[in-house]
Amino acid sequence: MQNQEIVKIIENLKGRRNYEQKRASKLGFASLYDYFEDKISKEQKAIEDEQKELEATKADNQPKADNQPKAAKKSCGCC
Repeated sequence: MQNQEIVKIIENLKGRRNYEQKRASKLGFASLYDYFEDKISKEQKAIEDEQKELEATKADNQPKADNQPKAAKKSCGCC
């Protein structure tokens, strides 16, 4: 079963089709379809990784109840 999105991309290549076919064969793909399928899956994985990283940074930046701001530390040990 073919992904319609990939089929549409291939149909709309026009002048770039030869370039993309050469690139796909150079990278070791059996067909242009396999090349675009891999390309789209890599893009989706990159987006997912970026979202996970963003969620992790948001979780780290949220103040926790245990970590309330403390009084400023003094520079000397006598006070």
